[in-house]
Amino acid sequence: MEDTVKSLFINDELIGPNTFGAIGCRQTANGIHNAIMLDFDFLILVVCKDLDKKPGPEHIQIGLFECQVLFVTGSDLERWAVSGDNAQLLSCFLQGEVIWDKREELKQLRGRIIDFEQSVREKRKLKEFASFLKFYTEAKTLNQNGHFLDAYAAIIMGLQHLGRLELLENSVRIEGQIWEELHALNTPSYKLYSEVSSSMETLEQRLELALLAFEFSAVTKMADSCTLLLRILRSRKEPWSLQELLHKAELQDIREELPMVLRKLVYRSVIKQTTNTKIKEAAGQGILYWI
Repeated sequence: MEDTVKSLFINDELIGPNTFGAIGCRQTANGIHNAIMLDFDFLILVVCKDLDKKPGPEHIQIGLFECQVLFVTGSDLERWAVSGDNAQLLSCFLQGEVIWDKREELKQLRGRIIDFEQSVREKRKLKEFASFLKFYTEAKTLNQNGHFLDAYAAIIMGLQHLGRLELLENSVRIEGQIWEELHALNTPSYKLYSEVSSSMETLEQRLELALLAFEFSAVTKMADSCTLLLRILRSRKEPWSLQELLHKAELQDIREELPMVLRKLVYRSVIKQTTNTKIKEAAGQGILYWI
């Protein structure tokens, strides 16, 4: 990064008491970061402590350079590492040049994310599997109802999540575009994508092929992908209610998909269910889950 940008950027207005570091990324010649850089020379990520109200983006000029300044928190970055959201911003954080890191807190945060701690990996695998399962179920229902184009769109979305899951299984860090990585590894999801997108068979035939492959993937990847959830279920002798599981901090990223994941685990006999007359759900008995 230009010394001018590094020296002039550090000021009391942007580097406040709630800031523990800043990262800079320069616009590349091939415009690889163009979607987030816009037409600015530099993108500067100011990493803050968790705030009630995070500052909005700022556009500033430093010397001859026009810069876009974005404010993120450490929690934002760790959450994106789990969810896969804002992959380009996360990539800039990991690959950009450190502008300011007085207490080395930024270095420590970047190290944790680069190392991709086991807990983060487990959360990410569970999230990708849950999202894959969601689109698989949606595609299956749409196909049964004769909505073949919508089912095809759901299949493509499901393949993206399945592909990310395969990259995680191969210890490949996911940073935005995934298909080149999947192509290089020649993974099952890439082969299926090629078959579904370029086959000479009818759309209905391609959908049936994809759904069969999705069912196989759902079964074979279920236990490993749900390691985090299964460990929570094993963590006590008493069965768990859905509401108890929904309040677990480790499962917040799959709150929407959790009921579906639990039902699939029960259906495949990975976990068990029981009822408890002490827990009332509407007019019936509460269902509890256990291993």
